Amino acid sequence: MSAHKNKSFGDRLKTAGEAKQALLDKFRARPAADDPAVVEKQAARQAVSEARDVRQAERESRAAEEQAARQAKAEADAAEQSLHKAAEQEQRLRDAAEAAEREQALEAERKVARDARYAARKKRK
Repeated sequence: MSAHKNKSFGDRLKTAGEAKQALLDKFRARPAADDPAVVEKQAARQAVSEARDVRQAERESRAAEEQAARQAKAEADAAEQSLHKAAEQEQRLRDAAEAAEREQALEAERKVARDARYAARKKRK
């Protein structure tokens, strides 16, 4: 490490004062609020901010539209599934009714055959 070039306390005070003065001069050299360059920078920042807000609003509206589309699709799918389930249930009921009718017809045939056997047995005696 190199040693400080300013050896005495006075030199250090003088250097600190010069640094403070340089900062003060830099602050004073700053352009005023009504300077055209400052106004142009503010306008550019405002335009960028507005463009960002517009893009954000577009993103939000797109997201809302996509959400609505997903919701509508889900509702349509649910309705279709409900109709499909209802059709399946109706088919099962129809099949059960047909099976019951076949069972009744088969039972009737068995009864007729049983009655015929009984009558034939009676006739033989």
